[in-house]
Amino acid sequence: MAIFDQAIRRLSISLSRRRSSLSFSTLSSNPLRVCVVGAGPAGFYTAEKMLKAHQGAEVDIIDRLPTPFGLVRSGVAPDHPETKIVMNQFSKVAHHEWCSFFGNITLGSSVSLSELRELYHVVVLAYGAESDRALGIPGEYLSGIHSAREFVWWYNGHPDGKNLSPDLKSTDTAVILGQGNVALDVARILLQSTSVLATTDIASHALEALEQSSIRKVYLVGRRGPAQAACTAKELREVLGIKDLCIHINEVDLCVSPEDEEVLKNNRIHRRVYELLSKAAASAPSHPSSSQRELHFVFFRKPDRFLDSGEGSRRVAGVHFEKTMLKAVGPGKQIAVGTGLYEDLDCGLVLKSIGYKSVPVDGLPFDHEKGVVPNIKGRVLTDTSGDPTLLEKGLYVCGWLKRGPTGIIATNLYCAEETVASISEDVHQGEIASASTLPKPGRQGLLQLLENRGVRVVPFSAWEKIDSEERRLGNLRSKPREKLTTYEDLLKAATE
Repeated sequence: MAIFDQAIRRLSISLSRRRSSLSFSTLSSNPLRVCVVGAGPAGFYTAEKMLKAHQGAEVDIIDRLPTPFGLVRSGVAPDHPETKIVMNQFSKVAHHEWCSFFGNITLGSSVSLSELRELYHVVVLAYGAESDRALGIPGEYLSGIHSAREFVWWYNGHPDGKNLSPDLKSTDTAVILGQGNVALDVARILLQSTSVLATTDIASHALEALEQSSIRKVYLVGRRGPAQAACTAKELREVLGIKDLCIHINEVDLCVSPEDEEVLKNNRIHRRVYELLSKAAASAPSHPSSSQRELHFVFFRKPDRFLDSGEGSRRVAGVHFEKTMLKAVGPGKQIAVGTGLYEDLDCGLVLKSIGYKSVPVDGLPFDHEKGVVPNIKGRVLTDTSGDPTLLEKGLYVCGWLKRGPTGIIATNLYCAEETVASISEDVHQGEIASASTLPKPGRQGLLQLLENRGVRVVPFSAWEKIDSEERRLGNLRSKPREKLTTYEDLLKAATE
């Protein structure tokens, strides 16, 4: 604990000296103080845009984990290293002379939202979506049923996913509910050769479990048809390209309606996905080898209930599906509706990839139906009425908390630009308390409060020690890094 306190004091002194060396004409002695909650893409893009738009503003990024980068570290698949290159850009932001990262700070327990608003002129919430949507059907909480988010955290070494321990030995069949990019990521990890995964930064506990896995068949199940599949062509091409994998697609499902043809005509992404699925169906072998692993694309099915093994173990043994059909509900829009016909699919593992859900904190207006904070262009509203005059001045949102769990990493860049534009407009119009007339304690006030509460703060320099240790351990195994997967190990590496 003393080591952390000393590190924070040294950091505060260093920041003060660095500021004093700058000319007063360039920077105010009472800068605009901004706190960004959440160190994922939305948080770092927001910080980067704020630093460019308001030179001399003091920007702090806080996160509940000891590690920065959010879903880039814990959500991007281990075999997608090119996507993680953005961490280099975010590191440059953290090294900016007017920016700081502080990890291991939990909003709500370490510090409250109301306290942050007292400490800073501007608070931007960008902590994403760390829970899951529920299906609300019988049997949903049987053993063997997990969310895709939990599974992704498990194989990516997130400290909250360390103890998931999915049973991959007791069954040869897994069902994934959903056909978006996350669902395809999960399917690829289950079906990919572990010799390929062994060269990535996948967590060692996950690699060991996958090496012993009995899973040979994976079913990707969607409510709608191939013309509405939510994945991208890139993700689909990757999973279709797995070596020695047999693809199963019912050709009847590939028949398109006039409404589907209109969708495919006007949407290049959907058209390319449909073309790839059609090609895969046409080239599938008539008699696949018994040694091949199988990927089944199942369309027009929605889960009705989960089946219990009936052995007193409360384990999932299958899914009871209702067949669906598409119903037009407006121009270019179709929804899946039940037909009253049912079928069962036996399996011993179910992964629900039906969407992430954000979690509110005390003092934060929240739209529980949409799973977002009510806002207009990032400006937080006091309620869900949409009345633009009812603003929580100085409080903003960005990322999934703002727009819902949609989009790719780059989507957060445009989202951050919009939120920062709203902040800039409010600053110039005097809607935010003036830094010169109402100084706020900002960073030093936050660090003092956390020190008084005995909270271990992990600055970016401590993260770099974690990073160095993970790379060292990875090098011993011919991997880019060996992730530390417990809070204890992460905090230990941060102090060494």
